[in-house]
Amino acid sequence: MAKNPKRPRDANQLAKRIVDLTTGDAKEEQSEGGGKDAAAVALGRKGGLKGGKSRADRLTPEQRSEIARIAAEARWKKDD
Repeated sequence: MAKNPKRPRDANQLAKRIVDLTTGDAKEEQSEGGGKDAAAVALGRKGGLKGGKSRADRLTPEQRSEIARIAAEARWKKDD
């Protein structure tokens, strides 16, 4: 199930939905447990915690510097 339920495309239907939610006439639909397998979430979290550190340990100082330089250029290149 999607994280956020589909909302009406029509502006009038959306307005009615918002009013119903605000006044308590309708309940917001939420999936049980977020729709994710707890074991898969735990496994992904475990890999995410050690991934960056192990990658940094494998890189040479020159490689880390090059990656940082590219990242800085990308940040400054953005037009806000």
